[in-house]
Amino acid sequence: MRRVGFLMAILLLAGCAREATSPPEQPDLRAVPDVPPAVDLWLTILHNNDGESDLVSLSGLDDFGGVARFATVVENLRNAAVKGPPFGRPARGAGPGNLTPGGRRAVLLVSSGDNFLAGPEFNASLAKGIPFYDAIALDLIGYDALALGNHEFDFGPDVLADFIAGFSEPPTFLSANLDFSGEPRLQAFVTGGVIAKSVVVHTRGDRFGIVGATTPNLRFISSPRNVVVMDDVAAAIQAEVDALEAMGVRKIILISHLQDIDGDLALAATLDGVDVMVAGGGDELLANPGDLLLPSSGAPFGPYPLVATDIDGTAVPVVTTEGSYGYVGRLVVGFDRAGNVIATDDISGPVRVAGGANPDAVLPHPEIQARVVDPVAAALDALATNVIGTSEVVLDGRRSAVRSMETNEGNLIADALLWQAQALAASFGVPTPDVALQNGGGIRNDSEIPAGDITELTTFSMVPFANFVTVLPDIPRSQFKEILENAVSRTQPGDTPGGTGRFAQIAGFSMVWSASGTAQVLNPDGTVATPGTRVREVVLADGTALVSAGSVVAGSDVTVATIDFLARGGDEYPYRGAAFTTLGVTYQQALANYIVDGLGGLITAGQYPVGGAGRNTEIP
Repeated sequence: MRRVGFLMAILLLAGCAREATSPPEQPDLRAVPDVPPAVDLWLTILHNNDGESDLVSLSGLDDFGGVARFATVVENLRNAAVKGPPFGRPARGAGPGNLTPGGRRAVLLVSSGDNFLAGPEFNASLAKGIPFYDAIALDLIGYDALALGNHEFDFGPDVLADFIAGFSEPPTFLSANLDFSGEPRLQAFVTGGVIAKSVVVHTRGDRFGIVGATTPNLRFISSPRNVVVMDDVAAAIQAEVDALEAMGVRKIILISHLQDIDGDLALAATLDGVDVMVAGGGDELLANPGDLLLPSSGAPFGPYPLVATDIDGTAVPVVTTEGSYGYVGRLVVGFDRAGNVIATDDISGPVRVAGGANPDAVLPHPEIQARVVDPVAAALDALATNVIGTSEVVLDGRRSAVRSMETNEGNLIADALLWQAQALAASFGVPTPDVALQNGGGIRNDSEIPAGDITELTTFSMVPFANFVTVLPDIPRSQFKEILENAVSRTQPGDTPGGTGRFAQIAGFSMVWSASGTAQVLNPDGTVATPGTRVREVVLADGTALVSAGSVVAGSDVTVATIDFLARGGDEYPYRGAAFTTLGVTYQQALANYIVDGLGGLITAGQYPVGGAGRNTEIP
């Protein structure tokens, strides 16, 4: 068990918390020791997370982001880390002159997961084949380790294996709580040391242990197939930390993808021996007064770094960044000879990725620009020029809306599923579906699409994943109510918009529900532990009542059109192994087909009014 006697310089806290959620109260680590600490090694940790295939630039901000400019910023920061001015300036809050300059230098580059994401950019990679564009860029940048996030599994284990196979000099992909033995292609990478629970990186005469972790919700929010997810993340991490310490490794970093930084702050209290935590999945912005931020960034979630307290009472710096290659995080920590973190240099913070005429503009990395950004941009341009229809109305696909309420874009996508499934059902030998369900988490544009032209690129931005239109015949009405209870189980009474991805956009029926009712709770096998009482009324489009006053109405079964992700139990939809048939069409293709052929190229305000058509109604 290691004890850290002193961690200097944690940032000013005032004015750094956003309104919706705040980090926990930070410990006071500003006490000045009687004797200035001696830093033996300054480690610069460069990091990012949630790159999510945003390779060209940030959405709507052509002069910011882009993986080629990101690579240049990384290169500049690496050079500064080993060749720049001495670290050891007085740290924030520590008072002047209380840190001894000097010490050796080292630098690491890590990612905390979601290193690619379904969408038009990744579609260009799938069309191209191995190596994928994301792999080319990350390979050239040169990471020391990358955590595996949930989106790496969205296309299943085989596409992840293809992604990794595209690296000429693969870094180590890390997750301590995943077992790959049921997936031969991924297990081969485990055998070869490319996928591991932890790794020891040797640099500048020192050893650094890096441990990875992945959200235990992976099985519900992605498609890991036969990859086994261990729920006890803390135990899996601690086992790796203990093994590293038994090897004599004294400087240990955790890179995790737990979906939000609050999960990492809570996790820290259960661990011993982790010196630094680099979080991913939440896109939180940590920043300090004076940091240069992106025009799209809102108020910071908190200071950089946050500080957690481990099981032994030791302070642990915790960092993350907004994603999409908009920032490179830079944390500079000082270790003493025993391997304890005793200082944080005040140069630490997010470094934005900018081009154009901005004062911090950099030129893109020429090889990444030529081999990655230019061909992906050309593929996007081709999609953007293929106009497939027109909308008379603004389509609401905001994340906060589609995950908590009916929207006209949600209705359009659900209608596309039902239309496509009804058109193809007979040829696949399945009954014609009565209803359709689309989870809000599968709608990804997170914007209001203006009235006007709808292009092929627009449909990819709306529904980018490799989800296939699927039919589940003969679902009993009682089970269908349980499915709908799951869809509304995570919204709280009085909530402003912003529920979870399991919320359903629907077609072929209407429903009335109340968040004040009892939320359904499921067992791990999808059976009901606590019955839900939120769904009050369910009526098919032909007027047939399935649920009345909260009770199931006896009658014939229901045939459901949805996406295979949900049919397999994604977002905990309790189909419980019900037989299903996929129809060979992705939900993006179904949407495009519906706009062109089902609607004749015109999305009308009458059929898809702003605010929806009253299909999915919440009551007090």
